[in-house]
Amino acid sequence: MSQQSAAAEHRVVLNAEEQYSIWPVGRELPAGWSAEGTQGTREECLARIDEVWTDMRPLSLRRRMEAQATAS
Repeated sequence: MSQQSAAAEHRVVLNAEEQYSIWPVGRELPAGWSAEGTQGTREECLARIDEVWTDMRPLSLRRRMEAQATAS
């Protein structure tokens, strides 16, 4: 990775399934993704994701598993 790309501004993005990613600032977000609010270097954004994304399961799966546990 070049030093220029490592220092480029990124933002943390989130989809409807509560899955996180990073996206370069200045590029239009892909459909289904929204800005989470954090912006900075790639490393800063990845650190934020490590902090907040503690359950990697998609939201729909978490809800289904909770419903099954409640029904049991």
